[in-house]
Amino acid sequence: MKKLLLIISLFACSLQMVQAQDDLLSSLDKENPIPTDEPVTATFKGTRIITGHSVENMRKRHLDFLISHRFGKVSDGAYNFYGLDQATIRLGLEYGLTDRLMIGLGRSSFEKTFDSFLKYKLLRQTTESTPISISLFGSAALRTLKYTGTDCDYLNNTDRLAYTGQMLIARKFNESFSFQITPTIVHRNLVETKDDKNNVFACGFAGRIKLSRRVSFNIEYFYVIPSTKSPNTHNNLSMGFDIETGGHVFQLHFTNSQSMLEKGFIADTRGDWGNKDIYYGFNISRTFSFKK
Repeated sequence: MKKLLLIISLFACSLQMVQAQDDLLSSLDKENPIPTDEPVTATFKGTRIITGHSVENMRKRHLDFLISHRFGKVSDGAYNFYGLDQATIRLGLEYGLTDRLMIGLGRSSFEKTFDSFLKYKLLRQTTESTPISISLFGSAALRTLKYTGTDCDYLNNTDRLAYTGQMLIARKFNESFSFQITPTIVHRNLVETKDDKNNVFACGFAGRIKLSRRVSFNIEYFYVIPSTKSPNTHNNLSMGFDIETGGHVFQLHFTNSQSMLEKGFIADTRGDWGNKDIYYGFNISRTFSFKK
């Protein structure tokens, strides 16, 4: 009987000690709560979805060297090696001034164009309180190709300039799916004919579906408001794959625009998927860190 009373007493003491420990841990949790509202990362795998920008920025003191290729139309056949004989290229540098603000410079062989841009992450999606990410994007492009048309002449460098403003609104729904909407305005200082509009309004829609740990499928579409659309142009549709290879992100895609700048692939896409005007292309990027 005495042994039984002793066992019961020890058991009761143990319960009291466990309860006291739980109370102490609860008190510590209240004083130092575990953070649950964390920023959502990797909505997209690069600063580009395909041709258009994503909400992603370069991190502070990180430099990205981006090489983009667009070949000729696949429908040109074997004579032009299914477009591979007609390559155009854009070389770009993108640098993170802060984790929210990045700048970029580029040179495209298509229409011999120089471009620059700023992108600022206004809002970051978090796991609890903020459902979306928002970035603001602005760019300027200077076309240096000699113009031989009859409807207008480029009189000076101001006439050759075009500007783009965008709001990038994206949400990562889960580890497998992200979606972005991109309201856009493109302003061209000088247009080629009286039927072309200086201001072009459009909205982009893009998605990313993760297929495996290193591969995703991306699709991108820009709808141009019909009243601002130039004659004989089409809405841009692109689709392709992202492949992660260590420090590189390799993007393979098909699109109906050969231009790699907003003023071109949004406001002046000449290719038509219905007529098999399809261009094969790729982007490859390499990031360098300048952190101390």
